[in-house]
Amino acid sequence: MDNIIEARELQIERKHFYVELRENDRGRFLRITEEAHGRRNSIIVPSTGVEDFTATIAEVLTNNEAAPA
Repeated sequence: MDNIIEARELQIERKHFYVELRENDRGRFLRITEEAHGRRNSIIVPSTGVEDFTATIAEVLTNNEAAPA
């Protein structure tokens, strides 16, 4: 069974996002769930990869700002 350590909810347009830091017997992980039109999709990032995951998102966004439209 998972224990929720920290959780936040965010709505962007018609989508709801749930960002949760959880823990179970195998360790901590980040779960990001998107809910739209009655459907849910989740990704899970082990805690050992959260720093790389967020750095990659930041890099993609930075490169997007520098790219011509």
